[in-house]
Amino acid sequence: MLVLRDLLVGKCRFAEFLESPEAIASSILTNRLKRLESNGLVRRQRYQVKPDRYEYHLTEAGLDTLPVLQNLARWAGRHLAPVWQPPEGFFELTPATWRRDWLRKPPS
Repeated sequence: MLVLRDLLVGKCRFAEFLESPEAIASSILTNRLKRLESNGLVRRQRYQVKPDRYEYHLTEAGLDTLPVLQNLARWAGRHLAPVWQPPEGFFELTPATWRRDWLRKPPS
């Protein structure tokens, strides 16, 4: 869920995911990205050769998780200690605004 959240707010590279406040271990992140890709929630796109480096992008199925993640974040805000806050603009994000903002984003 954390990787999906990060993809929704614009992260797409391995190093960017590692910078998230949850401090996921790189081996776990690798496993999660492979699992998300094999389940059709993200697609991998090479942006560098030698060494090969990839960006990860949401598929339509991945984008469909947005309302679920927003509802989980709302629930956590009501029922858990206020330890974590979602990224700015997360609750205002919609599939349409995500497509507008991130699908038009020029390649890095």
